[in-house]
Amino acid sequence: MNAHAFARRTFLRGAGVSMALPWLESLRVWGDVAAGSGLASSDRGSQAPVRLCVTFSGNGFHSREWWARGAGAEMELGQVLTPLADFRQQLLFVRGLYHAEACKGNIHSSQTGNILSGAPIASGGAIRSGTSFDQLLAQTYGRSTKVPSLVLACETSNPSVHKNYSMLYSSHISWSSPTSPTPLELYPALAFDRLFKDESSPEDQSVLDAVLADAQDLRRGISRSDRQKLDEYLESVREIEQRLANAGKRGELQGWRPTLEHPSIPRPNDGIPQDISEHMRLMIDILVLGFQTDSTRIATLKLNNDHSALRFPNLSSVEQIGHGIDYMIHHLLSHSDGADWLKVNQFFMEQVAYLARKMAAVQEGPNTLLDNSIIVHCSSMMAGSAHNNDQLPVIVLGGGGGQLSGGRVLDYSGQSDRQLCRLFLSLMSKMDLQLDSFGDATEKLAEV
Repeated sequence: MNAHAFARRTFLRGAGVSMALPWLESLRVWGDVAAGSGLASSDRGSQAPVRLCVTFSGNGFHSREWWARGAGAEMELGQVLTPLADFRQQLLFVRGLYHAEACKGNIHSSQTGNILSGAPIASGGAIRSGTSFDQLLAQTYGRSTKVPSLVLACETSNPSVHKNYSMLYSSHISWSSPTSPTPLELYPALAFDRLFKDESSPEDQSVLDAVLADAQDLRRGISRSDRQKLDEYLESVREIEQRLANAGKRGELQGWRPTLEHPSIPRPNDGIPQDISEHMRLMIDILVLGFQTDSTRIATLKLNNDHSALRFPNLSSVEQIGHGIDYMIHHLLSHSDGADWLKVNQFFMEQVAYLARKMAAVQEGPNTLLDNSIIVHCSSMMAGSAHNNDQLPVIVLGGGGGQLSGGRVLDYSGQSDRQLCRLFLSLMSKMDLQLDSFGDATEKLAEV
């Protein structure tokens, strides 16, 4: 190493902009291996932090095709999960867990507002749930990063009331306190700005243009392989900036349908991509950048609401040949178990697979970002056709920094202590948050 001094967490800086760096072998970005490892101080590698990403899709899944059996590379997957086939050895399929409190209302809002907390839900116009486990981690583990938690969404929240429960519950999975759902970021550009721009930075300034001088200075003091990695990283940021610049030009969010054939007022250019697939993948790209740069270690991505109004003209209908799956909103489609419902299910799993693939492509020393992360995907009911949440669909992906063993099916069906909050206790413990209880759970899942 040369005389260039590096802080524990290293940033590229420019006027009004700070951009955290990815893992580089030349820099000790995340802190050294502890003394006593047998390595000289100058030879110890950096240990990447564990990241948590919770993804959610509403209205459950096809009732007969959400299953897994077997183990490892030979694990068999139901048709809903086939997009994740490449990640079977890093997949933990969890069956039988549930929230007792969510069973009391038996309607979308009462089943979703506590999906990450297991807390009682207030009805009758009141708003009260519980602090979600991702936000407990954000308030502790996440405090060491620029953005304690990144809370993203691809469908706007619904402020109405349904069967005596606020639809805010069905629109928010992350809660900062029992009475405060964590604000959603629906706009990719604002999510991007939150990671990389300071409050004082000009809105029209390119992040890369602002830090290029600092990046050139850094390149002189790092290895050849790190220079290549830095260039690839900066190019990925540039690509996302260019995509963001074009995101709102078509001016319509897919899934929203006007009640008039022609709007009575011009639709504002709000910067949300028209294509729902592009919206989701852009959010995933930004999320991965947040993890890759250690700008955040905690993220949630709500792909759609429970009781969702999204439509999918990007998917070809099996049941109505020659048409997209835009003849019915997601919520109504969930009340069938037809071929189009299965295809939409697989579309959501393709987004989770895209996230896993992007993370697996990021090398952090001897491991990948996926090895160093925990992805949890869940929904608030098993099947939309039945609204049944006596067991919830849950999968876990990633290595958790070597603390998770995948390629397994864990079945808690029929057991007395099958609280989903037991899983959350286990995952929090892997991120240095040790609690005696959470929600309705007082014991971790020993198998996780």
